Amino acid sequence: MSEKRTRTIRMIAGGLGLAMVGAALTSCAAGSGAETIRFTFNKREAIPFMTDLVAEYNASQDDVHVEIDTSGPDVISASFVRGNPPDLILGNYNYEIARFVQRCALTDLSETDAAASIRDDLQPLMEQYGSCEGRTSALPYSVMAASVIYNKEIFRAQGLEVPQTWDELIALCDQLKDAGIDPFYGTFKDDWTVGQGWYDYTIGGSVDTIEFFDAMAVEGAAVGPDSEVSFEKDFAEPMAQMMQLADDYTNEDAASRGYGDGNLAFSKGEAAMYMQGPWAFSEIAKTAPDLELGTFPLPMTDDPADLGVRVNMDLGAMIPEGSRHQEAARDFLEYLYLPENIEEYNASQLGFTPTKDAPAPDDPRIEGMIDYYENGQIYQGPSVLVPKTIPVMNYAQAMVLGASTTSTLRTMDADWARIAFRAPIPTTGDAAVGETEESAP
Repeated sequence: MSEKRTRTIRMIAGGLGLAMVGAALTSCAAGSGAETIRFTFNKREAIPFMTDLVAEYNASQDDVHVEIDTSGPDVISASFVRGNPPDLILGNYNYEIARFVQRCALTDLSETDAAASIRDDLQPLMEQYGSCEGRTSALPYSVMAASVIYNKEIFRAQGLEVPQTWDELIALCDQLKDAGIDPFYGTFKDDWTVGQGWYDYTIGGSVDTIEFFDAMAVEGAAVGPDSEVSFEKDFAEPMAQMMQLADDYTNEDAASRGYGDGNLAFSKGEAAMYMQGPWAFSEIAKTAPDLELGTFPLPMTDDPADLGVRVNMDLGAMIPEGSRHQEAARDFLEYLYLPENIEEYNASQLGFTPTKDAPAPDDPRIEGMIDYYENGQIYQGPSVLVPKTIPVMNYAQAMVLGASTTSTLRTMDADWARIAFRAPIPTTGDAAVGETEESAP
């Protein structure tokens, strides 16, 4: 039996008995004499896989014993406050986690083999949340790419090609509409589906998000009607395009439909396209396991060179300064980044491996995003590039439900200026620029 299949079987079994596994690991550590490190991992759906990998590492040597902690991000924050952080963190990389980067509370990983293996073009995306000067404080472990999901069977029946420009997209939507097919299935009842998909894809497809948010950070408290950049000014056109798609090319009941409704309806062929990430595939497959699906970046301009896919650093690896077992944590870090481990993890989650020599994913459903990822035609969703005190998901939902885009974007400018007045917001490459509302542990 192959090593991969063996691990898969153990992974399934691990999902049924995590509590017993954890107890067994703790008991084993107590009697082994190995140096014990606490490893925090908070991606719920991948806990069985990571539990299995931890067990393999523990069995492979006698010097370090890893205890996995899956209690979640709130516990991480509390542990920093108490001065007892985990020895190694592998968690969702966002403003909540990056505040520890900004405060230089994480060790420098630049000299590790793991750091040397990471693609250079991903570092600017990591630094969009701020950085600590002279340090590589966090390493990407899994990159999740998302774009428009489309029903290949409908496209084939209608003689449609994947659109490369905005005009082609509108023509395609008109053809589908004339055929009695809803072009997009909207799930506007759930605000996050609007923010992650509709809002992020339309803005990211036409605005350089790194350049924009750096400029916004420089403007700081001056963001408003007279500033060089602003949400109201720079996002006005993509929001108008978002509203055109939402108003003219979605199911009539989009306002009352949520994520679960969308997965079921899309599996039944009730629309040709769906603005969701690859996490929706497993839900759609519950009803239609053989449905042929694909992905493509939402075209927002008439230049195909502007096409790109939304990515987020789904997992980042960090070792806190407060760890009392930094060398042992580095040993396990290097194990996590061995090609056979990091590549298999990402394959199991439909993620993209951030290392330089990693093979492309082999799932045909995400094949349409591979070239863009490999060519660096990627952007982070603007919904995750603001402090959490700006309720961007709610604002995005309000717009698709009929709120004025101008007024909503103006409110976002006021929110940004208010937060920046209280404390600076970091630009790409800034080091410990001060405490924002999101940067105080």
